[in-house]
Amino acid sequence: MDADPPPRTPDRPGPLNGLRVIEMAAIGPVPMAGMLLSDLGADVVRIDRLSASDLGVPMEPRHDVNARGRRSVALDLKRPEAVEAVRRLIDGADVLLEGFRPGVMERLGLDPEACRARNPRLVVGRMTGFGQTGPLAQAAGHDLNYIALSGALHAIGPAGGKPVPPLNLVGDYGGGALYLAFGVMAALYERQRSGQGQVVDAAMVDGAASLSSLFYGLQAAGRWPGPRGTNLLDGGAPFYDTYETADGRHITLAALEPKFFAQLVSALDLDTQWLGRQYDTRRWPELRGSISAAVRSRTRDDWCAVLEGTDACFAPVLSFEEAPRHAHAAARQAFIQVDGVVQPAPAPRFDRTPAAQPRPAPALGQHTEAVLREAGFTAKEIRNLCASAAAPSNP
Repeated sequence: MDADPPPRTPDRPGPLNGLRVIEMAAIGPVPMAGMLLSDLGADVVRIDRLSASDLGVPMEPRHDVNARGRRSVALDLKRPEAVEAVRRLIDGADVLLEGFRPGVMERLGLDPEACRARNPRLVVGRMTGFGQTGPLAQAAGHDLNYIALSGALHAIGPAGGKPVPPLNLVGDYGGGALYLAFGVMAALYERQRSGQGQVVDAAMVDGAASLSSLFYGLQAAGRWPGPRGTNLLDGGAPFYDTYETADGRHITLAALEPKFFAQLVSALDLDTQWLGRQYDTRRWPELRGSISAAVRSRTRDDWCAVLEGTDACFAPVLSFEEAPRHAHAAARQAFIQVDGVVQPAPAPRFDRTPAAQPRPAPALGQHTEAVLREAGFTAKEIRNLCASAAAPSNP
């Protein structure tokens, strides 16, 4: 077995084919960023703990959509031989993703400086809530805390009510995973000129603030003057809000521009007086009442028949169960099934190098031996790792 040639790294269709990523197991934005890279063809190898009990809500691998497409190597990083194995895997990687608190990778002996001393082309994406520096760098937190500090959460919620958590889309995924993936790709682009990797310090509090750039500008211009729920894009404008229909469901109306608002007025059979008074905030309560009464006169699906596809800027509010069945989603094949689980398809799309159907998330340690052999480990070295309990006994 020692003489066998190592297996070839899997060839993955997509624009990131050939990119090698090591992902240190984490929760939240790091798995999402790893999914984005894997979906587009990168070979993403996740370094798992021997037990994943402290990595979020336990679930079957096939239900862990953000973990799809990976290969899993399970190692006990409390053992020096396991840490050395990770170093050797990083030696052949383009990207290292990690989401520990600042200082943890250093204590493991996997700090960026040491890794890049061995692999100068390595791009290290470091994902935290508060960043690698600053007085809160070591504080525990979650999405809600980060978007609160950025200013974003303050603006989300009903008029006269409290701020409302927008799931974990703004911090973990928008301000975290997307900025981490974008930063990594920017560093890889720069590497083409310099030949050198670098560290990407991605903080969710920074990303959430960046996502809010428009609103900081509107506030400075005096065009975001009111408290939450009273402004143009936060549900304050009656022509940019959700409404309940006759059957207790909801629709969205977003007719911001006068030409689209005119379409809405006509479709709802509103008084034409509103055509010249759309932006008269003193009349917004009255306009809201007129729109609410009109919308409540029909069911959600009735309004779909009337408004969908028009310039009234309309869409029904669909559940996670309903969204994949919508005709537009079906036409674009926006949702797929992976191991029987309905989930969003890879995005965005590429005409020359389309992404492949993602693989389901791996079982813990499923690819330990294969990945180690690709990195040049001999069968004896792998057996020794298993014997020392640094790797699972049946990788």
